[in-house]
Amino acid sequence: MILTIDQVNDALDEMAEGFPQVLFEELNGGVNLLEEALPDPQFPEGEMYILGEYCEDVLGRYINLYYGSFAALAERESWDQDTWADELYTTLSHELTHHMESRGGLHALDDRDAEELAQWRAEYAAREGEAP
Repeated sequence: MILTIDQVNDALDEMAEGFPQVLFEELNGGVNLLEEALPDPQFPEGEMYILGEYCEDVLGRYINLYYGSFAALAERESWDQDTWADELYTTLSHELTHHMESRGGLHALDDRDAEELAQWRAEYAAREGEAP
């Protein structure tokens, strides 16, 4: 099942209302749902997608979520309504955790993400018979 970008936006708005508002403090750029897919450039096209990212730059602090990435995975994995909700909630929670850690000068989740990505690259390389 593929939800429309409007349906996903509405679901995210509703989810965001369920989080404590303190999590959104200093997130001056808010949470943005962008239409495009963001394939991970370290994997072959269509193999791995970036669902969201926490950004801190000259524009401020904000979260980008990539509708196209969610939709590509939903199509490939035959997501139902509950899977969409779980994936959106998990991704939003993950990016809010990056935001909170950034505000506190911490980077434990960044470190864990880097370790998991290295592991996925190694597993993919082993499966494809490539050097990691």
